[in-house]
This record gives sequence, structure tokens and C-alpha cells, in this order.
Amino acid sequence: MAAGLPVENTETWLVALDIDGTVAHESGRISPEVRDAVRAAVARGHEVMLATGRSWGATHTIMAELGITPKYVVCANGAMIMRREPASPDADPQGYVIDHVETFLPDDVLKTIRPHLSDGRYLIEYPGGFRRYTEGMYEWDLNNAEQVEFEELLGTPVIRVVVVSPEHDEAEFSQVVSEMGLHQVAYAIGWTAWMDIAPLGVNKSTALEIVRDHLNAPPERILVAGDGRNDVEMFEWAREHGRAVAMGQAPEAVLAAAGEITAGVAEDGLVRVLNSLP
Repeated sequence: MAAGLPVENTETWLVALDIDGTVAHESGRISPEVRDAVRAAVARGHEVMLATGRSWGATHTIMAELGITPKYVVCANGAMIMRREPASPDADPQGYVIDHVETFLPDDVLKTIRPHLSDGRYLIEYPGGFRRYTEGMYEWDLNNAEQVEFEELLGTPVIRVVVVSPEHDEAEFSQVVSEMGLHQVAYAIGWTAWMDIAPLGVNKSTALEIVRDHLNAPPERILVAGDGRNDVEMFEWAREHGRAVAMGQAPEAVLAAAGEITAGVAEDGLVRVLNSLP
């Protein structure tokens, strides 16, 4: 059984942070002020982890930049939980193993979406981190990935599907997606015309509840921070007993789901939140 939060520190909080738009600016840059605030929170005894839509490969680099090695990390919007076990023979070079993974067969959802998007681009991610993508997905992180034809995306369970539609703006894309009838998966639409698809019933909050249980973390000492629509369930989960903080630039629906609002990522609003912890 995994060790819980330090019992000698009754003020220890479990802190789960989104990356893009929360820890990192739009450019991908992490300010020294945010980095220092994260490290200071860890030094005070808090368990600071990341909960992101990113793949593990794109997450551990952020952890290294922040200088943190949390016991758990939530990736792929909750479809994968990584656990730090450096002594395990199965550990990767960062010292982590897969603790929990959720997959789904992407065939039905991809076949449902494709007729609605004449210029759709697609990316799928497998549990081991390898990804496949179709032509046009060149602005995404494509390390450990290969370009394939659409039909080669089918037939194998995945943890995540990303869909991009350059021909639509966000509002148009949201309308198109609402007409697709995607009832067999969970999805969140980004600020631009892209969609992140996960197994049905899986999101950041479901993964974080698993982590909370493993660590025996009191619900009243949980803090989450984020800025995207894929953070809404996480906010609703945390704010019932703890703290759910939205970044100031978040969309209205995301702000409404949070219990607190801080300054935007451009103003390093996360610093004030982390510094408020004991």
C-alpha cells in the first residue's frame, strides 16, 4: 500500500496543478516566480503533483523544470496515473511506473466524428506513450509518434484521442460536436477548435480520487488549480470539501465551476494560491 501524507504535519495539503495555462504560460514558459512558489510549497511539506491532459512524455519534462518528484502524476486527462517507484525494475528513466490506466477502442468515435469534419486531423495515444497521428497535426508534440493514414488509427485500445478542426472556430466547432452524439466517451473542447477524448466516465477528478485514496489525503486539505474545460470535473470534486481555483483567463463556464478565482497565468496567479498554503 502506498504511503499516505506525512502524519506529523497536520497542515499538509494535496495540491494538484494543471500545466498549460496554469503552471506554464501559453508559450510553454514557466516563470521563475511560479517555479519558486511550487518548490517552496513542497519544502513546507505539501504534496504538489500535476494533473494534466498531456501525455507522460510531455509531463515529466515540466516536473523536471519545476524540480518536483511527486508520488503520483495524473496524465491524459485522468486516463493514466504514474507512480514514483525508482527501485522497481519496471520504472522508466524518471523512476515512475504506470499505477492505473483506462483505455477504450477508438473505432466508433473516430468513425462518428470523421464525416462531420472535412479537414479533421487526429492523434491517438497508447498506454505506453507511443502515438499515431494523421497529416496536419504538426503543431503538437510528436516525439515518440508516427504519421499514419486514418484507417491505421483503428483497432487498438488507446487512452486518448485528440481531434483538431482548422476549418472551424471554437464556437462553430462546439456546435458541430454537440450534433455528433458522442455518448460513449468523455470529451472536453479546448479554447480553439480541438477536442480531447477520454474513456467514458474518466477525467481528472476520477484519477485524483484514486490518488487521494492511495495517500489517505483528507478531502478538506485538497487544492486544485486549472484553467480549462477539462478541469471542470476536477473543480467540482475538490470544492465540495477543499479548494478549487480557476486562473483568471479561464472561460466563464470554468470560472463558474471553481470555488476561487486567482489572477491569470500571464500575471503568475498561481503564486498567490500556493503562497496561501500554510
